[in-house]
Formats: sequence, C-alpha cells, structure tokens
Amino acid sequence: MSVKRDPILKRCRTLGIEPMVLGIDKKSNKKPKKANKKVSEYGMQLTEKQKVKFIYGVGERQFRKYFEIASSKKGITGENLLTLLESRLDNVVFRMGFAKTRAQARQYVNHGQFTVNGKKVDIASYIVKAGDVIAVKENKKDNKTIKENIELSAGRAMAPWVEVDGKNMSGKIVRLASREDIDYDVAEHLIVELYSKLFIAFYVI
Repeated sequence: MSVKRDPILKRCRTLGIEPMVLGIDKKSNKKPKKANKKVSEYGMQLTEKQKVKFIYGVGERQFRKYFEIASSKKGITGENLLTLLESRLDNVVFRMGFAKTRAQARQYVNHGQFTVNGKKVDIASYIVKAGDVIAVKENKKDNKTIKENIELSAGRAMAPWVEVDGKNMSGKIVRLASREDIDYDVAEHLIVELYSKLFIAFYVI
C-alpha cells in the first residue's frame, strides 16, 4: 500500500521546500499560488521559522529552547541554531543514510535501534558531538528496511561532516555541520530577528 504524501507535498509548496530535503523522492505537479498581497516582515520571519521546524520535525517549545542555547553560544546565533538541529540524533541517522526520512529516523531512534559510542540512545533529540560513533544496534542489524536504506544511499553524496561504514552499519561524526553544509534555502537571520523581538517583548512586559 502506498503512503499518502499529498499533505506533506502541500506543506512543502506552502513553505517553499523541495520534497527531497525531507527525503521524499517525489515532486508535486501543482505550483504554489502567487500571493496577491505583499508579505509583511513578520510574515517572512514566521515562514522561515515554520520551514525549519517542519524540516526537522521540531515543536515550538523545543525549537525555542534550541534558539536559547544557540544565542548563548559564541558565534552567529542563526548558524549555531542550524548546527544544533543538524546535530540531533534523528537527523544524523537520516544524513548517514540509515533512514529515508527524518520521520523514519526518529521512529528508529525512539524504538532503540541505534547506539552512540556503544550505548543505546532512544532519544531522537539527543545532540551528538564530533567524534561520536553512531551504529545500528547489534541485534537490529538484520532490519531489512535499514539494510535497503543503506544500499540505496550508497550511490549518493553523503553529508561531508559524517563518515559511513555501510558494511558494519555504523558512522562517525567527523565534525559538526557548518552553515556551508546546509542543503536547503533558509534565511536563518529572519528567525533570529523574530525570536529577538519576542524575547525583548517578554522582558519588557
């Protein structure tokens, strides 16, 4: 039975995301409707935030937490935010080709099918570090779907910040993802501007 993708494709059109960013090898024949009115600055900021939340499957509360962490780190807040999101374990499993989509990767992690440095981790939001080794749990290496995913991903370009050993069903974080590694269009500064205003309003009140 085929999986119904229309709602996801519709959301992609609305947010201006290519389905492949989500791991979906399918295009919509429909074109996004042209807006009749000019989008406000707030509207653009909100759209960028919704886009990134949708890509990584993160809720508002958790996304705001990531922003707080990113803003407290040295460097550019927007870039720090993207690095944090890329460092989520479910995203790493997806980037390594063990899952077709981040949603599938999240399900695998939640079901305890992966280890980090030899220890089972079943928290999709777990943040990996450079040098960490992610692997399919020993008793899950006969998982047919994961094997198929590895075979399908073998011929495609892998994220430059990870190394994958398909034979042993494992991978290593060579370094953390940088801004240059992001493979979709995003104006992260708009997200920073949006949250900065919200935080200022909160403290003023």
